[in-house]
Amino acid sequence: MPCLTILLSLGFPRVMLVVLWLFSDWFDAAYNGLLYPILGLLFAPLTCIWYAMVQHYFVGEWSLWPIVGMVIAVSLDFGLIGKSARDSRR
Repeated sequence: MPCLTILLSLGFPRVMLVVLWLFSDWFDAAYNGLLYPILGLLFAPLTCIWYAMVQHYFVGEWSLWPIVGMVIAVSLDFGLIGKSARDSRR
């Protein structure tokens, strides 16, 4: 299940975030309210999903692989945003 979640999240991050929010309890355990998941949906969906996965599968333990995954998720989120802004300027 984690591999399928990661693959679908890379292709459709916002759709996958909504699906996980509606049909799982990941975000209840990872976040205390609705503010951070909504901000994650708008600005950094891969980072929001990865944080919830770390809380669920790694039980909140930030060892090497969760940190590497977070760096990759943040760079993909903000790399995609930066590329679209750069392309719109041309």
